[in-house]
Amino acid sequence: MIDWLTEAGVGDAGRVLAAERRRGRWHRVFLGDDLLPWLVLAFGAALAVGNGLALVRPPRPTADADEAPARPPLARSLVMITLGLVAAVWGLASLLT
Repeated sequence: MIDWLTEAGVGDAGRVLAAERRRGRWHRVFLGDDLLPWLVLAFGAALAVGNGLALVRPPRPTADADEAPARPPLARSLVMITLGLVAAVWGLASLLT
């Protein structure tokens, strides 16, 4: 697959890719073998931060609305923040061990 790059005269890029393929390093995955812990960390942190910010700064009323928007439910938000923190800590622990 990479041989056409070197034959086409692409230059150093083609030679480097062909050498990587010969060395068996062609099948690298984005973020290596740690993709799942990174995703757990990212989604957990986003869940915790998003719900925390929704509690701290609820939506503002708009000029078009007849009534003020409802605040997010406290119990649900606290459960989501807790789940997000658990997931983020789990992902971080998986990355560090």
